[in-house]
Amino acid sequence: MKITHKLPAVIALLLCAAPARADFASCLAGLRHAAAGAGVSQRVIDSATNGLEPNDAPSFMDKQPEFKTPIWDYIAGLVDEERVEEGRAMMQRHASALHAAEQRYGVDPATVVAVWGVESDFGKNFGKRSVVQSLATLVCEAPRRNDYFKGEFIAALKILQSGDIAPEEFNGSWAGAFGHTQFMPSTFLSTAVDLDGDGRRNIASSAADSLGSTANFLRKAGWRPGLRWGFEVNVPSGYSGPSGRTTRQPMSAWASRGITRLDGGGLGEGQAALLLPAGRNGPAFLVTHNFDAIYSYNAAESYALAIAVLSDQLRGRPGIQAPWPTDDPGLSRAERREMQALLNRQGYAVGEPDGVIGTKTKEAIADFQGRAGLKADGRAGKKTLDALRGR
Repeated sequence: MKITHKLPAVIALLLCAAPARADFASCLAGLRHAAAGAGVSQRVIDSATNGLEPNDAPSFMDKQPEFKTPIWDYIAGLVDEERVEEGRAMMQRHASALHAAEQRYGVDPATVVAVWGVESDFGKNFGKRSVVQSLATLVCEAPRRNDYFKGEFIAALKILQSGDIAPEEFNGSWAGAFGHTQFMPSTFLSTAVDLDGDGRRNIASSAADSLGSTANFLRKAGWRPGLRWGFEVNVPSGYSGPSGRTTRQPMSAWASRGITRLDGGGLGEGQAALLLPAGRNGPAFLVTHNFDAIYSYNAAESYALAIAVLSDQLRGRPGIQAPWPTDDPGLSRAERREMQALLNRQGYAVGEPDGVIGTKTKEAIADFQGRAGLKADGRAGKKTLDALRGR
């Protein structure tokens, strides 16, 4: 009987939402049962899930920037002067913990701090969503990977049962990653360490535990002490040989194809793969086994490259030297804040400039671009910034 269209809008909405709520409640009941079967106490299950409602986590599954953003934008926003300066300050501030982590796990401070900077901006951006709520929602409502998130949900309850993380600080990203270096719950259970010696593995409030846990993760991923992650190289014009992160060959094989280090040094010994993150006309890198260890943290080449390049700059080495194949480079966070401030002056209400290009900023950029005769794609690039500056 088709009567929904005759009801007040709010009643119709409630009727449409009711089946979804019932489905979530049924799914959550199954999760509670699975958690109990995995050894989680009823007290912890009840405390974590009573009254739990779904959140917006599934809407972010296809919006991960490392897969959607042009790599020159991605790197520009993650590896800028601000992050390098702050990273060096963090290396000094936490020198004792970083030394202990290196002694125990063999991973150098620059690499560990680079992960910290990329993952949470040195503890400033953990994410605000409840880990348990996000994972329950992803199990019950996400379009894929439900079994994976089910395992993470049960792992999250085990963390609460252990007492390592207090419920009020168990917040993180839409996907359930949490803490200074954004561990998934199962990774926490298998890898987190108590570096500060207080009896808890608390990567939410202890920087030392987070840095030690990150070093331990990389060690378990196969990190080799003393081995560089790689370096930037020159590739001969018209090169048509092998490339790709998994195509590892002896350095001598790359040298025989005319590949040379950008800084003029020798390629050295061992094996490496040729990484062309923007194709054959962009920067090129020979990457070693340690690049793969970084990659295992979050399986995206742009992500691993951001950490690798940031770690080099923390050591005082230069960043990427060859230009990206674009006439519209990406912006640093300072430039993005400037863009937002200029948009506000133009009458666009994008809010307090924070360098985060969210929906309001994208809409404002697109409108301004259309008025300025630029491609109205909402992208924060150098051409749009120059137009806003009046150049």
